[in-house]
Amino acid sequence: MTENRIHPTACVDPKARLGPGVTVGAHSTIGPDVELGAACVVHNNVSIRGRTRCGQRNVFFPSAVIGESPQDLKYRGEPTVIEIGDDNAFREQVTIHPGTEVGGGVTRIGSHNRILIGVHVGHDVQIGDGCILSNYVQLSGHVKICDRVTISGIVGIHHFTTIGTLAYIGGMSRVRVDVPPFMIVEGFPSRVRGYNETGMRRWGFSEEQITAVREAYRMLFSPRAESSGVPLIERLDRLEQRGDLNGHVQHLCESLRRSLRDGVFGRQLESRRQDTDEDRKEFYQSSSRDREST
Repeated sequence: MTENRIHPTACVDPKARLGPGVTVGAHSTIGPDVELGAACVVHNNVSIRGRTRCGQRNVFFPSAVIGESPQDLKYRGEPTVIEIGDDNAFREQVTIHPGTEVGGGVTRIGSHNRILIGVHVGHDVQIGDGCILSNYVQLSGHVKICDRVTISGIVGIHHFTTIGTLAYIGGMSRVRVDVPPFMIVEGFPSRVRGYNETGMRRWGFSEEQITAVREAYRMLFSPRAESSGVPLIERLDRLEQRGDLNGHVQHLCESLRRSLRDGVFGRQLESRRQDTDEDRKEFYQSSSRDREST
């Protein structure tokens, strides 16, 4: 069995559960409720706390902070968790917060992701597999990132937003509504600018599959389609009426329909939110009392 390598200045709680071959660098802190799978590497000056459960071969670079309390007015110290899969890289200054009771209690990150410098993953966020989040991407609470998504640098994602499979988001964009699968979105505010042909090729999609997504993009989001005056929901109806849609185009249509039919402010997850003003009442009442006493 491979031995663990713990630097003498690291603070690893005796209750923490470390798999074989784990490395913990200088001045890093591992809390009592943390689980690190085999061959994880924690570089220097990393803090992993709370109920954080990590799979195997994850790498945490200097100054990453994982598992501190959510930045959420509703949080009351409940025993919520972070779940992380295998083979992820968390670069310098990444912050990840656990879930909240109202939001389901779990922030979940899949496997084979690259979370780059300064990324913030808010409470109750769900990230799939094979994603790249570039420098200083900021994910608000309750965001869902599906598989194989790429997000360029300095992008802000509004809470309860869903980013569809193999979507690409251009740098310095503000994303306030759901992003359809396979589409390229960018801008301030953001809008669909194309389809992610490069990403599809990199992930091994066939020419037939790429062509089908290209045709769907042309019918739904191309400049000609958007200037036609036909509402998006009607353009979606026309696409679905063609029949013989392959699985990827069907997935695109289903995702769009959920956002358009069930979504609130263009975000399908917004319709499922369970928090109320009552959950934040204590904060505002306390603030009011403080002002009255001064």
